[in-house]
Amino acid sequence: MSLKGKKVGFIGSGNMGEALIKGLTVANVVPGEMIWASDVRGDRLKELGRTYGIQLASDNLQLVREADVVIMAVKPQIMTPVLREIASVFSRRKLMISLAAGVSTDTIRAALGREGRLIRVMPNTPALVLEGVTAIAKGDGLEPEDMEVAGEIFSAVGRVVVLDESLMDAVTGLSGSGPAYVAVVIESLADGGVKMGLDRLTAMTLATQTVLGAAKLLLETRLHPGALKDMVSSPGGTSIAGVAALEEGGIRTTFIKAVERATQRSKELGRGSAG
Repeated sequence: MSLKGKKVGFIGSGNMGEALIKGLTVANVVPGEMIWASDVRGDRLKELGRTYGIQLASDNLQLVREADVVIMAVKPQIMTPVLREIASVFSRRKLMISLAAGVSTDTIRAALGREGRLIRVMPNTPALVLEGVTAIAKGDGLEPEDMEVAGEIFSAVGRVVVLDESLMDAVTGLSGSGPAYVAVVIESLADGGVKMGLDRLTAMTLATQTVLGAAKLLLETRLHPGALKDMVSSPGGTSIAGVAALEEGGIRTTFIKAVERATQRSKELGRGSAG
């Protein structure tokens, strides 16, 4: 395995950082003693240390010195100052993987002020339950095994796709932001159930399991979504009546616009971080 013997460091230990640490340790991809983490919240770091048996860095500089793979799990708005902080101890001997939405590898290199082995990725929050999907964009100047290393890390928390960096903002708009859209769908379905007389707990159980089951069915059978819709919708039945109501509300256009606007916002965040 290309990760064998390598130390992995996380700058930023929020939800996504913890999801990756959990995935790596639970799947025995990287042992806890080979994982380092830093965070501005000392209590948060101590909690992660107790839970996963990882190493805690006193600051970002120590983490970069210790790690072979540096995962930047910070918000795009603070990416540039953090990169400038660690630039003096970062070198081509280390691989940097960035999770920051909208922040291009060119922007990262400019902030570091030097060349480096850089990979940009976009995971999503279902990584917290090891059901995420991560897009990995290959950068220039990588070592032969670098993409394999990134694939091993993010396969520990779900599925991985590899694509061109020019498409990463669209990935952010779709799968990166998508869990929020699905949460709104589930909440709305449950609200409809409550309106029709179901108690809230039952309505939420029915809504969440229906969305989970439908997604798993599409994923495993590779059915087109339209085929599943047709399977459920009998002539003059309940499902087609509900689908008609969704179409009246412009559901397709609304979701398309959601992805479009989130993509545009990712580009704006990237331009902001460059400044």
